[in-house]
Amino acid sequence: MRNEQEVLAQLVQFAEQDANIRCVIINGSRMNPNAPKDFMQDYDVDFYMADLKNHPYNADRSWIDGFGEQVVVQYEYFEDGSSIYMMQFEDSVRIDLSFKDIRNIQEVYDDSLCKVLLDKDNLNLNLPEPSDRSYLIKRPSKELWDLHIVELWWLQVYIAKELWRDEIPRVKTLYDQYFMESLRYLLEWHIGINHDWNVNTGSTGKWFKRFLEPDIYDEYISLYVGADPEEQWNKLFQAGTFIRKIGIPLAGRLGFEYPHEEDRRVTAYIEKVRKLPLDAQSLEG
Repeated sequence: MRNEQEVLAQLVQFAEQDANIRCVIINGSRMNPNAPKDFMQDYDVDFYMADLKNHPYNADRSWIDGFGEQVVVQYEYFEDGSSIYMMQFEDSVRIDLSFKDIRNIQEVYDDSLCKVLLDKDNLNLNLPEPSDRSYLIKRPSKELWDLHIVELWWLQVYIAKELWRDEIPRVKTLYDQYFMESLRYLLEWHIGINHDWNVNTGSTGKWFKRFLEPDIYDEYISLYVGADPEEQWNKLFQAGTFIRKIGIPLAGRLGFEYPHEEDRRVTAYIEKVRKLPLDAQSLEG
């Protein structure tokens, strides 16, 4: 398996041989001093080009073979003309390589994890030492708090309705994607306030285990569920208990209101829905 120095040397050598590539920037978790290190970390690299429209890499993709034996490659093109190749190689090296317009080079100042690997035009970007300061959890506004804390109760009504209909694919989308996302915000704020808003829990809370109290982390993970409707019903009510456990004291610490009435009314409503027969014509059965 190639080491970091070898991979970066490959990338820089590739860029040096193309006059159209003017600057090479690396960012992402490899530049984060607080990120756990392992051999599977991605290489997130941007090639900034003088002429983004006229380069051969989208039409002829044989160049990818020069970086190793492929497992799978995903490609995405964006409206501004930039593109990205997400490349997984047999030796566990993964490179997410973007082609961008040099005229947008100032965007690197918005990402605190950027580091210059190659600067052909002596742009002297003078980037500070990489850190995760751009990714620290931010204290929520009242509007954001209200959005997600009420969303957690609103979605339970929606999920209960789809459970009664036995429309499990829809249930899984609502619960796994939307409901758990709002719950993740709640936990991020719980962690953030406990660490004076100077903490990064990683994309989609992947480092929650490092920062949550063990019992809270275990309870949170236990809320993930399979496709069994009865199990999903049980987890939905457990999730309500968990929201109260985290949300009520957190609201007090943030100086916001917890939606006690929505909590009470929704809990009572979904209890009725759970007891409905499948052929019910009204909430009374």
